[in-house]
Amino acid sequence: MQDRRSDPLRIAFFGSSLVSAYWNGAATYYRGIVRALHDRGHRISFYEPDAFGRQEHRDIPDPPYARVVVYPSTPEGVGAALTEARGADVVVKASGVGIFDELLEEEVLSFGRDGSAVVFWDVDAPATLDRVGGEGDDPFRALIPDYDAVFTYGGGEPVRRRYVSLGAQRCEPVYNALDPQTHHPAPPKEEFGGTLSFLGNRLPDREHRVEEFFLGPAGSLPSARFLLGGSGWGDRLLPENVRFLGHVYTRDHNAFNSTPLAVLNISRESMARYGFSPATRVFEAAGAGACLITDEWDGIERFLEPGEEVLVAESGEQVTEHLRALDHERAREVGCRARRRVLEEHTYAHRAEQVEAALTALLGPKGVPVDE
Repeated sequence: MQDRRSDPLRIAFFGSSLVSAYWNGAATYYRGIVRALHDRGHRISFYEPDAFGRQEHRDIPDPPYARVVVYPSTPEGVGAALTEARGADVVVKASGVGIFDELLEEEVLSFGRDGSAVVFWDVDAPATLDRVGGEGDDPFRALIPDYDAVFTYGGGEPVRRRYVSLGAQRCEPVYNALDPQTHHPAPPKEEFGGTLSFLGNRLPDREHRVEEFFLGPAGSLPSARFLLGGSGWGDRLLPENVRFLGHVYTRDHNAFNSTPLAVLNISRESMARYGFSPATRVFEAAGAGACLITDEWDGIERFLEPGEEVLVAESGEQVTEHLRALDHERAREVGCRARRRVLEEHTYAHRAEQVEAALTALLGPKGVPVDE
């Protein structure tokens, strides 16, 4: 593989937000990938709209590893951002920007005529594939073959095969991972003390699973303390032993994961159905040395060993059983094994090397797209 650190790429990345995790679960994924690519010598400009109150709920200032361009949520604003991005070696359009997605998905393809490699980076591939495979005439479906590559942040072989069947030239899963500079063990905080914590925004294809895997066990263990973090749950009736924290800023994620006895991961329904889609919180919790309990989905063992590095539950009743059997010594053992595994195999440095190799396959030695 060519060492791109001596031949840096200029990457223009259109995504939801790099600086705010507010209603933006992909933020830590973006940060990990972009930081690791920067560490390998590449120069990234991240274009994000001023939308949904994200700039008012920033978690971080503009980071040193990317140039952040916040553009107005207007046709003129997105047009100016596209004009400024021209000349990049690689242009990335991520799914779920939230503003003018259809416009961006079509317009970035014109960069290919100027010599750029154009990548669609799907941070919610199950939802995208369900949408384009529906009865409606989704405009993105016709554009898929025009992208030089599709990257996804999960989904494994089922998602890859589905994208290829829709005409994708290349499709490669680039999984979530750990940024050990950001997520690591932290001193406990009293406000996050308890038996089980869960962090996730309230979404239609997650709520039923939260009822089963989190609220059900809370009702079965009335003397235990449960913590619920995320946006959108404020008007939800909760058991008395569930404390609702609201939006948890990323600066508190390490303490949120390190303090309670165990941390819960609940996949969205579509991601559980496709499998091979570990959420960011899986690696963040493991990086903090937390004892992670996850709902069951295909491919878990590719990332963490069930029973040794993660506890797997097929139902809410099994979550309850795990908690009844769990003590602090056992929780510490599981968390330590998980942290060791992700540091060895699942950091964003590993993912950036993979992305670099994929981009090298698309580009010639001087950043010129390879004709096939």
